[in-house]
Amino acid sequence: MIQVSLWLVNQRNFLVTVLCRDEDSSLIMKVRPSTRGGVSICLPKYSIIFLFPAVFGFIFVLRNMVFLKFQFQHKVNFTMIYPRVSTHRNMHDSFCTFQTPSTKDALEERLLLDSIAWPETSILQDPLSLEQTSDPAHSSFTILPPGRGGGEWRVGDQLEVMIQMYDFNGRPKTSGGDLLFSRLHNLKLGAGVAGQVVDHLNGSYSAVFSLLWEGSLSHQVTLVHPSEAVTVLRRLTSEQPDRVYFQSLFRSGSLSETTTCNVCLRPTQQPLCNYTDLRTGEPWFCYKPKKLSCDARISHSKGGFKQNLKAKEEKLFQSGVNMKVSLQASGPASVTVWPKKKGQPEVKNSSVKSGPSGYYYKGAWQALDGTTVQQFNTSSAISQCLKGKMVHLYGDSTIRQWFEYFRAALPDLKEFNLHSPKQVGPFMALDYANNILVTYRCHGPPLRFVNVPATELRYIANELDGLTGGSNTVVVIGIWSHFSTFPMELYIQRLQSIRRAVVRLLVRAPDTLVVIRTANLKALTLYETLTNSDWYSLQRDKVLRAVFKGLNVHLVDAWEMSLAHHLPHSLHPQPPIIKNMIDVLLSYICPQKGG
Repeated sequence: MIQVSLWLVNQRNFLVTVLCRDEDSSLIMKVRPSTRGGVSICLPKYSIIFLFPAVFGFIFVLRNMVFLKFQFQHKVNFTMIYPRVSTHRNMHDSFCTFQTPSTKDALEERLLLDSIAWPETSILQDPLSLEQTSDPAHSSFTILPPGRGGGEWRVGDQLEVMIQMYDFNGRPKTSGGDLLFSRLHNLKLGAGVAGQVVDHLNGSYSAVFSLLWEGSLSHQVTLVHPSEAVTVLRRLTSEQPDRVYFQSLFRSGSLSETTTCNVCLRPTQQPLCNYTDLRTGEPWFCYKPKKLSCDARISHSKGGFKQNLKAKEEKLFQSGVNMKVSLQASGPASVTVWPKKKGQPEVKNSSVKSGPSGYYYKGAWQALDGTTVQQFNTSSAISQCLKGKMVHLYGDSTIRQWFEYFRAALPDLKEFNLHSPKQVGPFMALDYANNILVTYRCHGPPLRFVNVPATELRYIANELDGLTGGSNTVVVIGIWSHFSTFPMELYIQRLQSIRRAVVRLLVRAPDTLVVIRTANLKALTLYETLTNSDWYSLQRDKVLRAVFKGLNVHLVDAWEMSLAHHLPHSLHPQPPIIKNMIDVLLSYICPQKGG
């Protein structure tokens, strides 16, 4: 007996398997449904002579039917007739669609997800009992004594701070997972440096610093979120990745309709418009209008936000109570640092994995990666550096800030009126005398901007593929904030797509300067936390750095530059911080001779 199984792998591919068995020959055909959607047919073994022509004839007809359907869908902008089947690999109840990664990209994705794994913390009671969660008022930090005789701190030493977390009942926490930030600063000196926080997974933490300047300095520890709040943020992304939703306006003549759009659309009987980018594979979908075709889409905008917290979970996100609240010191909160002695050995701490990327001193950023950060304090200094350059800025509103900085700092940089939306762009400015061109374009969806023309929804990778590149070309990329509510897989795949385009650009034009702007901290309200918490940003910041590590690109470390500064955190950092970021960028473009 011969068993033939016909499988429909996808719309355009089929798999036929033939299994030979020694069974009792029977002239009766046995057909049974497959557990995976195929059909298994058992026939007498000599019947295979007649079956193969029939099977392949069936395949030929069906393939042509699918091909015609595919052509028709392409003509109507990939309207999907049936609810979409999720391809997401991790979510239990998934309705997010991602492109299928290559084996190499899938392995990298898995390693990246493992690298940002956060300690598991369960909500102790349902409804929540706030008393058992981390309380900054009961918690404290202690500066450990210096690791040398004499009790003196010297420039070059390592300073370590121990942090112990307690709950609202004053009991020590016994698990980790709190999100804590730490820094050393001296306001009078305009000095500040971010510390690395180490979670010991037992309620205690360490903050480790390099002592980089002499004088007095104070230590600050901030509880951004208790571990229980992080658990809620993780659950929201898993269960409600569509809590930020989008809309598109469709119009033809006097008829117009608005439908919901997203990369995560809950399945209904309503057909979908598939706007997946053909070059990058980036997915995007809208529910199809009832009376209009998918080709009638004219704009994209943020639709709204659905807040779905469980009972009392809002208590985990209270400003001044348990969200971005400073801890008190158990003992002195300040130390005095003396100049480094000749021949003084540095105190090394085994818990230090990596040092800071830089620090502020007298209000100016000092890089520790070997880059000499120059001060470009005048328009003439900036113009001289950018002379003959084309600077292309791609990303979100934190990159748009840089375009606005150049417009304000360079009186001769005249902006063309492209009649672009103020928030969205694209923007272009030219200093004709100095041959300077500066452009800005926002990244593709998900994009929480208002009223973006559909024709301006461009993906960064495609834009990079359109650049010639060369020594006169500067590319700046900043993409993180708008991905906060979505599964990390979506962000990883977007960065992988951009990285491939960066590699192609550097292959054809190795002298092109590519700069990546990292994420930064922001002020947090309940809404801001549920859509763009610092925890979400931290996770994406780690992934961003890892994806571009090893490439011939430069980083502007917006994360440390916002954490180390004394100014309040803001999604759009204040002018002194932006000025320091631009100084770093210009120092990459015009490195100091001999530096």
